[in-house]
Amino acid sequence: MDNILRIVVTGPVGAGKSTFIRTISEIEVVDTDCKATDEVAELKQSTTVSMDFGRLRIGEEEEEMWLHLYGTPGQARFGFMWDILIQRAHGYVLLVPAHLPGQFRNAQAIQAFMRSRTRAPSVIGITHVDHPHAWDPEDILLILNNQDGSIPHTTLNAQEPASVANTLLLLVEQLMPQVVVPAEDAKKC
Repeated sequence: MDNILRIVVTGPVGAGKSTFIRTISEIEVVDTDCKATDEVAELKQSTTVSMDFGRLRIGEEEEEMWLHLYGTPGQARFGFMWDILIQRAHGYVLLVPAHLPGQFRNAQAIQAFMRSRTRAPSVIGITHVDHPHAWDPEDILLILNNQDGSIPHTTLNAQEPASVANTLLLLVEQLMPQVVVPAEDAKKC
């Protein structure tokens, strides 16, 4: 179907990928979370080992579009899933956890991997900016070599539907510049 946009939500461990998809999906999210048993257990109890899947409808019936959201694992050992999921993606969101500077290098590696596999549009979403130990978003963009703003970026709260919707709209605007999603529709997300 040509009214489906496949969006990959990627980033390092702890960035909020699963939460991002759960917050906005209109269906129950399909996930592959397992108990974290390695160094990830220091950050969270469970982790994605294959992918998450959610779906969101935008637009009116005549111009209805579906966003299929595919969340990647954050660990490099599951990187084969990054390759599988990005192959047919129309665009992707790279989430970076501002409060976990130990994950910035992983975010760089994921970003380099995605760029090597696709020319699809992307957005950088910086999460956890309200954490007391969060880095300044401008410093994170410098680390990601995006200080010139060549890749659209935003800060967001992956638990707030409006924040997630605004991030997705930033990507959709790149994918379909002729499509304007009314503000009322964005608020419904």
